[in-house]
Amino acid sequence: MSAAAHDLRHMDHALRLARRGLGNVWPNPAVGCVIVAAGLVVGRGWTQPGGRPHAERMALDAAGAAARGATAYVTLEPCAHHGRAPPCSDALVAAGVARVVSALTDPDPRVAGRGHARLRAAGIEVVEGVRSAPAVELQRGFLSRVTLGRPMVTLKLATSFDGRIATAAGESRWITGEAARRHVHLLRLTHDAVMVGKGTARADLPALNVRGFGPVRQPVRVVIANAPIPALPPEGPDHGPLWVLPGPVDEALAELGRLGLTRVFCEGGGQLAAALLAAGLVDELVGYTAGMVLGGDSRAAVAPLGLGALAEVPRFRLAETRALGGDVFHRWVAVR
Repeated sequence: MSAAAHDLRHMDHALRLARRGLGNVWPNPAVGCVIVAAGLVVGRGWTQPGGRPHAERMALDAAGAAARGATAYVTLEPCAHHGRAPPCSDALVAAGVARVVSALTDPDPRVAGRGHARLRAAGIEVVEGVRSAPAVELQRGFLSRVTLGRPMVTLKLATSFDGRIATAAGESRWITGEAARRHVHLLRLTHDAVMVGKGTARADLPALNVRGFGPVRQPVRVVIANAPIPALPPEGPDHGPLWVLPGPVDEALAELGRLGLTRVFCEGGGQLAAALLAAGLVDELVGYTAGMVLGGDSRAAVAPLGLGALAEVPRFRLAETRALGGDVFHRWVAVR
């Protein structure tokens, strides 16, 4: 196997490790690190819940003395600033690694190439941009918070075949099946927060938590409301913090970015979904479509958008689709 092929294989390993941090590490990015010496993995790590320790520190601790002369594969440029822990770039230098392969440059102004520069100044070979496209996909939320000042938004719609969420009388349990509902909890687990509007909070008194996956770091519960909402369960082991923010949605998302959130999972209702779409704030659409038709007198998933022409319609490209039980799951990425 060529050196380039080895780099791709080990970076893929690091990217898989990084995914373990999604929903657990905000405001930090979810990073993976693999340390390889003489063709063997001697250490590996990923960002731990709450953001510490970093992936590099975890991998270096696992590798110990074997890190000297090794290659470190990191999904994001090693940090170069002092926080609650010393910079990871300094830790890699101190460990004596000979080579660092990274997928992305960190756009955070405190890093932004300084990590790579420190490594090179210490005589370490640095290779950048390996598996950059999947790394960008993985870091979409962190990159959005740093460059746009807001978290990425995933809008979830669970509907009938004709895009309806309830009968005219309001009956909605259950349109989609058990497999789809469990998958929703998996996606909640990989986001920092679950968000709804005031109408959903009042009508459904939603739990907005992750169930069925054992003890987990529960997502923040976000309600966009300009008026008081009914009491929801208090924060505890089974429910994350509850943040109630007024609109408009662009200002609310900017505040969530300032608070450190990187990935927000929006579960309705129709007014909030329409506001996010109209403002161009939806980064991914996630759909669960059931094999039933409810008709035009039933309730639509999205409130009116007031669009006059197809040219005004927000566009998304299909990224993934598969069957989930008796339903179809499909994920779409915004075209910008």
